[in-house]
Amino acid sequence: MENEIYSLCFMCSVRCPIKVQVKDGQVRWIEGNPLVPGMEGSLCPRGAAGINMLYDNERLQSPIIRDGERGAGKWRKVGWDEALDYIAEKLKNIIDKNGGQSVVLGERTQLATHVSKSFLKAIGSPNHFTHDALCKGSVNTACRSLFGYTDAQLGIDYKNTKHIVLYGRNIFEAISVKEVNNLTQALENGAKLTYIDPRVTVTATKAHRYWMIRPGTDLALNYALINVILKERLYDIQYVDRWVQGLAELQDFVQPYTPQWAEEETGIPADEIVTFAREISRDKPAVIFHFGYRGASYTNEIYQRRAIMILNSLMGSVEAKGGFFIKKGPGEVGGKPARKLTEQEFPKLDLTRFDKVGTPEFPLPDPNHGVAQILPHAILKEDPYPIKALIAYRLDPLGSIPDTALTKKALDKLDLLVTIDINYSDIAWYSDVVLPESSYLERTDCIQQANGLKPQMFLRRQAVAPRYDTREGAMILKQIAERIGVGRYFPYENMEELLRWQLDGTGFSLDDFNAKGFVAYGKDQIFWDRKDGLKFKTPSKKIEFTSALLENAGFKSFPVYEPVVRPNGGNFRLVTGRIALHTHVSTQNNPYLHEITPENVLWINTRKAAERGIKNNDVVEVTSEKGAGKIKAFVTDMIHPETVFMLHGFGHEAKLASRSYNKGVSDSMLQKNVSDIIGGSPALHETFVTVNPA
Repeated sequence: MENEIYSLCFMCSVRCPIKVQVKDGQVRWIEGNPLVPGMEGSLCPRGAAGINMLYDNERLQSPIIRDGERGAGKWRKVGWDEALDYIAEKLKNIIDKNGGQSVVLGERTQLATHVSKSFLKAIGSPNHFTHDALCKGSVNTACRSLFGYTDAQLGIDYKNTKHIVLYGRNIFEAISVKEVNNLTQALENGAKLTYIDPRVTVTATKAHRYWMIRPGTDLALNYALINVILKERLYDIQYVDRWVQGLAELQDFVQPYTPQWAEEETGIPADEIVTFAREISRDKPAVIFHFGYRGASYTNEIYQRRAIMILNSLMGSVEAKGGFFIKKGPGEVGGKPARKLTEQEFPKLDLTRFDKVGTPEFPLPDPNHGVAQILPHAILKEDPYPIKALIAYRLDPLGSIPDTALTKKALDKLDLLVTIDINYSDIAWYSDVVLPESSYLERTDCIQQANGLKPQMFLRRQAVAPRYDTREGAMILKQIAERIGVGRYFPYENMEELLRWQLDGTGFSLDDFNAKGFVAYGKDQIFWDRKDGLKFKTPSKKIEFTSALLENAGFKSFPVYEPVVRPNGGNFRLVTGRIALHTHVSTQNNPYLHEITPENVLWINTRKAAERGIKNNDVVEVTSEKGAGKIKAFVTDMIHPETVFMLHGFGHEAKLASRSYNKGVSDSMLQKNVSDIIGGSPALHETFVTVNPA
């Protein structure tokens, strides 16, 4: 028997629409949903590897409880009732003694996040954070400071752009299929691509202009570009006059930051900066200065991302075809979104978060994501209160939060550490209880509300029965909640009931998703009138170059540029990144993806390598103040001499994930735990390392 199911991938956070072919109860093929514009049936390597994850015998197969020291790898296989009862008893004791706020749940943002948040609200905890906190907090805050919208509420019209500028956004290796297809179409139609990065990536090789910028100096480049654009009046005068607040203040501020000044800081010739500013202005407003899918690099990250969006605003590209647009929801066409469990009435909660978001320490980061890297400090210092339990839901703090040794020290203080995941992660290996979630091909999931130029809803449907003794995450949390006396907040007995509850009042039913895997609220794209119809959510209702959000919190809109510290003769700035073959720390043990990229290597400049007697493929020791590891060297001219680079997500410690165990080096183990205190992101590229032959 053959069947085709429309669903959503979950090999990364993009959630590409897919079509799954099933024969005799087995998944035979996965492709991009051909009915979704931009997908065109295509899929990235991770999406193709979904079948390998489904049939991987090294997946989590049943609940297990630790039967030895943390991290020793000694487990006792148990049934679901025993595992859930164990967790519930521990949680009840912790909550009775320390309050609900002593429980933290961190997760990879996903369709059931509203279930996770409801679980915490029900037990009286404000302590929810997501993996987005570790990569886009500063982008989020920057966008809110200018527009009143988060980065997630902004979309990009790649297909119709005339010029796109990417700052380390290695779009052709960190694949979102629709983005790549639409950008490729734009390039075929004559669009230009400018790429800025200390390393030559695949994206750099496709660019019309590539600048090997000195690492950490992007803000200096942008100040100089703004200087030229304002001095020569290259901006969209009519748009800026109507929609921007603070132009005069910006003009005064950027006067010292000339292209000649920027050349000294960035290494980019002044005349090239001027030429580029003039060139891109001719393509406005169909211009994209990309704010970064994830921007978590330096302590000044908030201002770099603000500068990028200021450039977009000067080009008039916000709410323009071929530029940025503000995503439209169902309300724009008289519809209603899918319901969320968080909309219920919960007990009033007035407690400081563990990360102190919303307090003078972190006044501006988005509480929907939090400041994840503060978790180890909060546990160790018991500030603002003791943290006694952590639920890690498809999130690995050991592989993601900088300074792994510090994180382990903090985790050792917990009374309960629970992991919900599909695969063995390092945090699972270190946990007290591990609960196996069904893979995305084995479960039906919550509704995806997809806002955009055409607001839609998508559905992830179960394609095959679970292979092992696994369950949906939304059911796992409900079953724990029931055991601790808060089950009333989870009004469903199975996923189909939850979906029907979500769709109530929307005018759609589950059957409506059968034909395409999605439903649309309308047929036409929605762009607002650029003359008088834009709807910014700032206090001024304009784009705020002088930001009320920042200045009311005691921060400057335009900070004086501080020169970036250069490495001394014996060290390098460590830069990390990703490729299309792996997602964060979660796919390194996938049979297919591991075979292609089994470990990371250390990119090092040819001249710098020769000075240290290092040849290509030599094993080297890379050392920071936080740790050290051995890794193969990749010697190349294609990286800035001040920098070394490694892929994020390797160096795993979970022995039962045998393919990825001890392969490569963990960047998190080397990194310092420091933050952009305004934006909230960890400053992942503020770590210096030495590199020597092993």
